Amino acid sequence: MPDARVIPIGGDDRPRRASAADAVAAGASRASGERARRRAGSPLLGGTPAAGEAAAPARPARRRTAKKAAPPPATPPPEPVETVLDEPETGAPPADSPVLPEWERKVAATLAFVRRRLTGDVEVDEFGFDPELTDHVLLALLRPLYEHYFRVEVRGIENVPTEGGALVVANHSGTVPMDSLMTQIALLDHHPAHRHLRMLGADLVFQTPVISELARKSGTTLACNADAERLLDKGELVGVWPEGFKGIGKPFSERYKLQRFGRGGFVSAALKAGVPIVPCSIIGAEEIYPILGNVKTLARLLGLPYVPVTPTFPWLGPLGAIPLPSKWIIEFGEPVPTDGYGPGSADDPMLVFNLTDQVRETIQHTLYRLLMARRSIFF
Repeated sequence: MPDARVIPIGGDDRPRRASAADAVAAGASRASGERARRRAGSPLLGGTPAAGEAAAPARPARRRTAKKAAPPPATPPPEPVETVLDEPETGAPPADSPVLPEWERKVAATLAFVRRRLTGDVEVDEFGFDPELTDHVLLALLRPLYEHYFRVEVRGIENVPTEGGALVVANHSGTVPMDSLMTQIALLDHHPAHRHLRMLGADLVFQTPVISELARKSGTTLACNADAERLLDKGELVGVWPEGFKGIGKPFSERYKLQRFGRGGFVSAALKAGVPIVPCSIIGAEEIYPILGNVKTLARLLGLPYVPVTPTFPWLGPLGAIPLPSKWIIEFGEPVPTDGYGPGSADDPMLVFNLTDQVRETIQHTLYRLLMARRSIFF
């Protein structure tokens, strides 16, 4: 009897929809059967291939070959280096070195200066002149007065020789010899060759403590023909103020009137050395300490040429030592040559007198001209 289809009573004869759980179970059963079949047919796992299945061919072993390294890029041959022989040292830093900031260079220069002073590595000539101390200390302290207080204007600087010996002759005034120091700064800072002025000082300068040592260090020497001739023969620029104390100690009523130029010893020194004489005229120094009077009795007791009375001294005490801020002009005139005279010309009193008078008149006329063109004492 054929199989009869049994239909449950009260049941639904529609096919039942598979649930999600049944699908997951069926998938897991198929996956486990597939893994068992692979294990049974894999020789590596100890199984044998099923009937009707051929063993999978073994994969050939992959040969690992080292990659060939790329050849290095060809480098160009080095360029020939030019060698420069006997190249002069300019003192400038190398082009490839970084430029130091301004403050670092100043600090480094200051430390180097202090180290040289402490170790005694300084250059001083036979007269005691210390150029490094003069440039970096002594004149550096006076430059604010020169540039901002007196506002010095320099003219005719091209009349001063660039090299070789020369004698600068100037008028003297101002109660305190500030004009010589301002002239020294003018030549060092504004001359193309930045020349040092070797000044000739009076005996009193070298008899005063502290001042004498500073004067020697700054290049000042005794105002005598022997020292002047030695400096000129060495090619130095020498400065002299022939009026001396008569010039700086004259009353304000006689301002800008030149006093006697002595006996012309400076002309004799220039004639022996055969160097030119450069007249120098200075205005503005007469007004820094206007002398209204002179306490002669006190000057004799102190051994001084004068004890001045000014509008501020001694009334204001120490404040009376502050100079008035007058406007200065320093003008260098055309040099007077002396190399055209004979070898015994320095012993000719008439020639010495004529040249002395010529230089004095040149300075006096220049002072008058500058005073006529000046607008004000302080401007």
